[in-house]
Amino acid sequence: MPGYDYISFTTDYGLSDGFVAACHGMIARGAPEARIIDVTHLIAPGDITRGAAVLAQTVPYLPDAVHLAVVDPGVGTVRRPVLLRTPRGLLVGPDNGLLVWAAQALGGVTAAYELASADWFAPNVSRTFHGRDVFAPVAARLARGADPADAGPAVALDELVQLPDPVVALGDGWLEAEVLTVDRFGNVQLAAVGAALEQLPDRLTVGGCRAVRGSTFADAPSGGLVVYADSADRVAIAVNGGRAAVMLAVTPGDIIRIS
Repeated sequence: MPGYDYISFTTDYGLSDGFVAACHGMIARGAPEARIIDVTHLIAPGDITRGAAVLAQTVPYLPDAVHLAVVDPGVGTVRRPVLLRTPRGLLVGPDNGLLVWAAQALGGVTAAYELASADWFAPNVSRTFHGRDVFAPVAARLARGADPADAGPAVALDELVQLPDPVVALGDGWLEAEVLTVDRFGNVQLAAVGAALEQLPDRLTVGGCRAVRGSTFADAPSGGLVVYADSADRVAIAVNGGRAAVMLAVTPGDIIRIS
């Protein structure tokens, strides 16, 4: 089978340890011609939903690739390691909901396999570092052109772990939605799609603070709140020159009402 020139890599490993480098090394040893695109390694530890959202919002802009993602608080337990096939590439990682949104963004899951072929793994598999010893070697082998069906037994698509749908409710002049992500600028991204803004007035209240509906940050005065559709076409909240997450005192998973 034809392989892939690229492997994308998303984790919660951070950059202060050697975890990312060890995985890079395993990929380089197994598929030295593959080019690695690091999406992020700064997902909050164990935050599967944040990892899933960032991955899903990024993969449509990447070349067809093997997408390696590891946010895996259940490493070493009975959770399955899986491989998902899509029309625009393969996804490798834990079966904990991390991969499914990205697979949908790539055209949907067409087949799924449990990673069970031990000869695809590192010779010695740590119970606490499957990113290095299971997922990275598998991604490298797939990049070289291995048949995904040889990775292990097929998994029924309705058996894949799904994350719960984020909260979104829309009424006459109001919106309630779950905070999906907060970026490094403090902008607050909600689960609602950008089209929901069409049902909101130009002057708004967000968490007791006045805000305006706009299209970019400067549509609010300096220090003011603006509600807009972000680059992922999600409803988002920003402060012109400040941090909306601080002003509103919210984190991912909180519910915000805009009215």
